[in-house]
Amino acid sequence: MKKLEFDGSGGWDSSHTSQTSKTTASLASTKPNLRTMRSETPFSSDRATGAMVGSFIGDALGLGPHWYYDLDELRKEFGPWIDGYTTPKPAHRYHSGMKAGDLSQSGLIMLELLRSLAECDGYEADDFTTRLDDTILAKFDGNPFHGPGGYTNHSIRQTWQARSDGKEWGAAGGNADTSEAAERVSILAASFAGDPCVAARHAFENAKLTQTDPLVLQHSVAFASVLAALIRGEAFDSDLSEKLMKLVESGEIPFTAPTSIAASKRTPGADPFGFASPDALLLPSWIAQAAHAPWLRLEPASKVSLVYGMSCAVTFVLPCAYYLAARFHDDFESAVLHAINGGGQNMSRACLTGALVGAQVGLSGIPSRFIDGLTDGEEIVALATQITQAKEYAIT
Repeated sequence: MKKLEFDGSGGWDSSHTSQTSKTTASLASTKPNLRTMRSETPFSSDRATGAMVGSFIGDALGLGPHWYYDLDELRKEFGPWIDGYTTPKPAHRYHSGMKAGDLSQSGLIMLELLRSLAECDGYEADDFTTRLDDTILAKFDGNPFHGPGGYTNHSIRQTWQARSDGKEWGAAGGNADTSEAAERVSILAASFAGDPCVAARHAFENAKLTQTDPLVLQHSVAFASVLAALIRGEAFDSDLSEKLMKLVESGEIPFTAPTSIAASKRTPGADPFGFASPDALLLPSWIAQAAHAPWLRLEPASKVSLVYGMSCAVTFVLPCAYYLAARFHDDFESAVLHAINGGGQNMSRACLTGALVGAQVGLSGIPSRFIDGLTDGEEIVALATQITQAKEYAIT
């Protein structure tokens, strides 16, 4: 099967591999012992698997209480504190008819990407887009309150319209400012975390399938780069951005051309992403300083949604996730539950937070109840473990 590998100079070489991975069907039939698998997972693979599984858990946690912008209404419907998976209320128009622990449409798309990575033994864009056509877009009719997962987000509606109009993949993205791409590329960042350049490049290519706004693309790729760094063992602290910028300067992350903020050693014009600035890579450490500062304490932490914004734009959702992931770096449960209890676009907030904290605590640090209650949880853990254990991470 044909793959693309970055050669370090801005170009791409094709190579071939004949290895065939297990099929999803065979994986699902094995029904692994999750607790045994988790205790025996190597440490670096544990973090990568934790990032993948954590993103699915966050998505499913948001299914019931999704998009309550009135926090008083959220408390009235779900009580003073949401502590697990919930079923959408009958009168709530989002995700109607689904049950606690189910994935939203974003989660279902992530699952198709996970299956594609496992079956193709790597990222094959054509395989993923075929799955997206067949399992998601073909089952949608243009009505937002329709389609797999009970609701179809803005960016996917735009992509569906473009595909319906005959546009090819690569020209089907839209200008939605939402975070679906960032959520999706968490799977790629975890899979390719051992190579910062490949992780960033695959994240960029995948995000472009549905998004065209350069600021959205910049933040989505930055998120993938942050997540990959956490999987490699970096701390979510005030030094993280400087470490990422050093990778930019060395060309290991082809993120941005030279600027006055970060004097890159790379040749002007060699940047394949074309981002206007490196600010999306600088954001995480600023937020980490706020999360760790003794003189700046937000209580409860769920109210971070009121500080950075409750709406769907990636520029609102991502800072909230960074804050929670830095503050609760060793406490998966607190991180994702504060994300959910903040209301608004809590599903995306929890998905991104789950990936970031899962990358820090590993699969072994995720409470079992979140996996046990997750629809398709056994398959997700099995596929994620297969993918991450097959990688040769150079992590100590």
